[in-house]
Amino acid sequence: MENSFIHLFILLPIIGFLISLVIPKSQENVLSKVAFATVGLQLIALLFFTTLWMSNGNNIINIKEFSVFSTTGYDFYVDFYLDHITLVYLFLGAILTFIITIYSRYYLHRESGYKRFFNTILFFYTGYIIIIFSGNLETLFIGWEILGVSSFLLIAFYRDRYLPVKNAVKVFSIYRIGDVGLILVMWLSHHLWHENISFFKLNNAHLVSEHLEAHSWIGLAISLLIFISAAAKSAQLPFSSWLPRAMEGPTPSSAIFYGSLSVHIGAFILLRTAPFWEHQTSFRIFLVVSGLSTAIIATLTARVQSSIKSQIAYASISQIGLIFIEIALGWQYLALFHIAGNAFLRTYQLLVSPSIVSYKIREQFYNFIPRKHSIEDNLPKRIENTLFILSIKEWNLDSLMYRFLWNPLKEIGKKLKFLSFQNIIYFLITMIILGFCALAFQEELPKTVSNNLPLMFSLIGFIVIIKGFIERNSARLAFTLIMVNHFFIALAISFTEHLNIEELLWYLSGVIGAWLGGVYLLTRLRNQEEWISLDNFYGHVYEHPKTAIIFLICCLTLAGFPISPTFIGEDLIFSHVHYNQYGLAFFTALSFIINGLAAIRIYSRVFLGPHVKKYHDVAKRSA
Repeated sequence: MENSFIHLFILLPIIGFLISLVIPKSQENVLSKVAFATVGLQLIALLFFTTLWMSNGNNIINIKEFSVFSTTGYDFYVDFYLDHITLVYLFLGAILTFIITIYSRYYLHRESGYKRFFNTILFFYTGYIIIIFSGNLETLFIGWEILGVSSFLLIAFYRDRYLPVKNAVKVFSIYRIGDVGLILVMWLSHHLWHENISFFKLNNAHLVSEHLEAHSWIGLAISLLIFISAAAKSAQLPFSSWLPRAMEGPTPSSAIFYGSLSVHIGAFILLRTAPFWEHQTSFRIFLVVSGLSTAIIATLTARVQSSIKSQIAYASISQIGLIFIEIALGWQYLALFHIAGNAFLRTYQLLVSPSIVSYKIREQFYNFIPRKHSIEDNLPKRIENTLFILSIKEWNLDSLMYRFLWNPLKEIGKKLKFLSFQNIIYFLITMIILGFCALAFQEELPKTVSNNLPLMFSLIGFIVIIKGFIERNSARLAFTLIMVNHFFIALAISFTEHLNIEELLWYLSGVIGAWLGGVYLLTRLRNQEEWISLDNFYGHVYEHPKTAIIFLICCLTLAGFPISPTFIGEDLIFSHVHYNQYGLAFFTALSFIINGLAAIRIYSRVFLGPHVKKYHDVAKRSA
């Protein structure tokens, strides 16, 4: 009986999303009713289930559903898990999404993207439900990716404007770092447990301590990677600057994403994996220091923001920093209570923020209120002024990210201008032939050469994708370079352990299919329109909406979106990387970060942003 309820909770959002796709965009009333009927039914079922679950003793439920792909030593299976943490997040999600769907029905009335908004909200809610019910990292990663893509789509909801699209790509880049952090967690977990460990098994304290005693450094590395993924999703240091940029979307999406549900998923991951890291004292101290630093910096920044949405965003970041501290100290129930309170408060604040702005503007005309004495006034003037300037600049978190991550990659890419479309084909053919020859005669090669070949080919793949990331002249070349990168990754892993033909086809089938589809669409679009480079936003979604959605699917497949063959292939690839091959894992992980970002960037430049044709309305750059 309880298992049937879990299946119902997961299937309802999926069914609601699929129904919303086929409803005509002119039927606003039907679209909104499908959305809040979906969430409303789930809320009613949740009340019945909670009564049943508590009467039966609050037992943990774990359901292994099915294997998506299985081979020797590897099993990608879908697993569902329910405990009190799941139930708290489920109540939060159902109640707040129900409120948002009702609010959005009127707030977005006659908006041109009305259907698109409700499609994306239901898509987001599907990912959210999969995450909170996930019983292992692989299932969690499916929902995690759905959340990232729906976030990008909602931030870029006003897709004819420059800033929403620009900020959507910026937020997606941070999410991509969190994605790869989770991939590396799965990779190291494979080697630590020699299986795809489930969260149910993590509750076995003896099993966990036994493995960590023999592999303490791997355990610490897994914990730090979990933190990176959680920090990226919950906008903790050093990733805090993306949350205010995410407020470019409509107010309802800001409320449900960045005020309540999505921004607390980082805390959910820490709560779910707590049995793994709770005995690592050094990591818990690090988590406390990180949460405290974030809370202080975000509070100072919130106090000087001129935008109400930015104030709410940084206030939420500071509270999540405190939640991280509570989780690190083992105060799990207090953290859950804090999460619920913060989620409801921020949702309310964001929903009333448009009204507050109009009231404040009126007050500014008729009432002058002198600045009140604040706690900062007790500090020496030099320190107070320094904190003020740093807070105004948001502690330079954006510029630091560019300086130490994106700009070095761009500088490397600029040195690769010799790789034209024709040269890359020659280069690809040459390197693939050499690679397969080396693979065929691997046994005859000197041991040192054979051992370094995986790293060499992964480095070549990394260089290729850097070129794709900074390519500005040709969209087709940039798209092709993403495909080439996947080929070199597959070749590199083949030298580590010979991939059987089934594994290789599973991984590359999605890559090749997405590349062929994407190149065809770009070629057709180029024949219909003027020259398409990546130096500008073209906004072709306005006149080519069907081409845009198909091309987006191709981009997501190429980037490893669930459940495409590429998505499972990326996890499968890492299962063949040995735990001591840090260089190979590092360059492969970096490649996956950049190829996803490069794919979304191509889609954004070609199809989103202000329309290149002057007879369409064009929003101001600052709008």
